[in-house]
Amino acid sequence: MIQLAISRLLLGSLTLLLAGTVWALGEVKSGYDYVKDETRAMQDDDFENPGMLAVEQGRELFSKMPDSGKSCASCHGEAGEKLDVKSLARYPIYDKEQGGIVRLEDRIRNCQKDQASTEPVPYYDHELLALETFVRNLARGEPVNVQTDGEMESLLKKGDELYHIRFGLIDMSCAHCHDMYPGQYIRGQRISQGQGNGFPAYRLDTGEMANLDLRIKQCLTLMRAEPFAPDAEESKLLEAYIMSRSNGLKIETPAVRY
Repeated sequence: MIQLAISRLLLGSLTLLLAGTVWALGEVKSGYDYVKDETRAMQDDDFENPGMLAVEQGRELFSKMPDSGKSCASCHGEAGEKLDVKSLARYPIYDKEQGGIVRLEDRIRNCQKDQASTEPVPYYDHELLALETFVRNLARGEPVNVQTDGEMESLLKKGDELYHIRFGLIDMSCAHCHDMYPGQYIRGQRISQGQGNGFPAYRLDTGEMANLDLRIKQCLTLMRAEPFAPDAEESKLLEAYIMSRSNGLKIETPAVRY
């Protein structure tokens, strides 16, 4: 009863903070457009951007030789130069052999298992986040280009449905914040459109890196909802849909966000 009362209070506070004009999603904008000037300056300077520490850690892990004798660099070049940045900008992708959506973190874990013959790093582990950040950073500046036709079309529709489902005791959907109220303030921070082009990103609020799936998990927790498992189909569908909304925006990894 106490938790329900607190949740209702939070929902009431959120309603008051967002009172006024309902904003319709028009021009697609990066979260960069909604953060403070000092946060933008921090992101723009590689020496000041705390997310670059994850890039450097990922670079070291990329070249680290496991007991199997095959590192990421063994296939993709010491600095990842053999990776196609335009292909990286298409993740999440549909992979027929894998039977569905494959995110970048899934691809890294699959390579660890199938190519390097090592135990895949657990989801949300700081080493996996660092590897994903390093690889995604290689495509910084490339426009997001997630497939929206073919096999992906029906999957993105399912992701769209999840995006608009109300979750948890707060009884809100992703769309409530990011489609209806971008630009409005909550707890001193401007609500963004929830685009994924900056992820993995450094979060000032938590002082750590978060990929898009972890950020979704954090949002669901705030809504007093049970988060999806990191390898659940719902997680993949929702991430693919959110990334498809970011098509055309330049990859900013590692972005700096609140």
